[in-house]
Amino acid sequence: MEKRWLLKGRGDERVVSSLATEMKVPSAVANLMVQRGITSKSQAEEFFNPTLSSLHDPFLMKDMTRAVDRITTAISRNEKILVYGDYDVDGTTSVAMLYAFLRERHPNLLYYIPDRYHEGYGLSLKGIDFAGAENCRLIIALDCGIKSVDKVKYARSKGIDIIICDHHLPGDEIPAATAVLDPKQPGCSYPYKELSGCGVGFKLMQAICKVQNIPFERIIPYLDLVAVSIGSDIVPMNGENRVLAYFGLKQLNESPRLGFQKIIEKAKIRMPLAIEDIVFRIGPRINAAGRMESGSKAVELLVSRDPMDALTICDAIDRSNDDRRKKDSEITSEARRMVSEDNRMGNARTTVLFQQGWHKGVIGIVASRLIETYYRPTVILTESKDGFATGSARSVPGYDLYQAIESCSDLLESFGGHMFAAGLTLKQENLQQFRERFEKFVSETIKEEHLVPSINIDEEIPVEDVGPELFKNIDRFQPFGPENMAPVFVSRQVKTLSCQPVGNNGMHLKLSFARQNADPIGAIAFGQADMIELFRESGGIVDIAYSVELNEFRGKTSVQLNIKDIKAG
Repeated sequence: MEKRWLLKGRGDERVVSSLATEMKVPSAVANLMVQRGITSKSQAEEFFNPTLSSLHDPFLMKDMTRAVDRITTAISRNEKILVYGDYDVDGTTSVAMLYAFLRERHPNLLYYIPDRYHEGYGLSLKGIDFAGAENCRLIIALDCGIKSVDKVKYARSKGIDIIICDHHLPGDEIPAATAVLDPKQPGCSYPYKELSGCGVGFKLMQAICKVQNIPFERIIPYLDLVAVSIGSDIVPMNGENRVLAYFGLKQLNESPRLGFQKIIEKAKIRMPLAIEDIVFRIGPRINAAGRMESGSKAVELLVSRDPMDALTICDAIDRSNDDRRKKDSEITSEARRMVSEDNRMGNARTTVLFQQGWHKGVIGIVASRLIETYYRPTVILTESKDGFATGSARSVPGYDLYQAIESCSDLLESFGGHMFAAGLTLKQENLQQFRERFEKFVSETIKEEHLVPSINIDEEIPVEDVGPELFKNIDRFQPFGPENMAPVFVSRQVKTLSCQPVGNNGMHLKLSFARQNADPIGAIAFGQADMIELFRESGGIVDIAYSVELNEFRGKTSVQLNIKDIKAG
């Protein structure tokens, strides 16, 4: 599928030139800084040299004093506390972090992760009943709760106080909890609004430390959990998140907790770790526990202090991840076959598929995979235990999926989500009408440009400029993530010296490009073997979009291009 190349505008040339001179970097690198809002040497030095001392005072967050006071009271009265969190990576790392921190000071402690299939997302009645049965007087809800108005009322009717630590957008009504920590809630003056759920939990820990005169250094070891939450939850990699992720990666690489050690060993991840290792290797394994079995397994691993126990749990989670990948592959193949065999879907603007036996834990992943193939809003549904059709929806960049689903709300039993992802449940007899209404709404509101994948290009440079010095400068921008993605460059009229399929079934391309007054440079194009014909048609002269990375092979390290897209030159 042909992609649009969207070249970002150059920053103010005077600012770019001044930064290039002051920071002693090429103009292209200075422009990357300006694109990220860095316009002075002092801002650049702050960006490239993060410090934990730059973290905001946790008491700037609304209700922080109330939260700390309630926890302090619970500890002084030896009340039982339940640490509650969502079943995804952000939720389980949040629970593991706060549970491990509190158990050093308060043994009367439990944790709880809701079942994805029987309880769903967020605070559940079953979880609150569990707290009541265990005589818990306080629930600390992490990565959830900001919309749990009725659940909080139910807990309070049972004599249970709740502290909410969330980072999602609130609804029209804020729950009447003992304390609500959420930078996005009205009236909260906390300067940074984009923390992960685990990040909000870390600010609570930081506040407890300030009140109880615990040295800040005591909670630095928990930053590995925060970094994994930030990378996996795809929150912006700027401001306080970048500081937390930077030092969290440092912790992961130098002294990871036992659970992460076992994951790294099992997955054979090469050190040093980067954010992409969290996104593609560590995060999916933690998520697999909640998708295929129970998110509690992930918490159990991350709080484990016994090497043999940790290894046993890690093995079980790895088997869950293998099972997840197998089901993901099988369902994706079946879904693609269903699309190809349905003539009505050829010119459709949406994909809506239902199959009774599909595993609920992977259908969100399948929806994302189908977008990679067909690039249009997609809904994947399976049969729930109560006979409803339930599933996940994913959108393409720029199109508001939630609005399209909301337009069909009279056909739905429940739905929720945001612009790019949503969950929904409906009666099976409403499926066909939903397909038709959803397709009609999307067709009438989506723009043609939304149906064509795009690549954001940071800068156009000669391929001759790529080398160790450029890589070194780019590497300083890490950790990468939303709002600070790995830079993508374009070079035009590049001459191809070699092009050959490699990898499983020859899916990838290994390339070499000529350069004037410089050695040829190697490149890899993952999943782009179908482009080989383009090289023949263009006589090997191509325009390439790529990121710059290091390639290690047989003990030798060299700079190579990671090709994102290729066009005839």
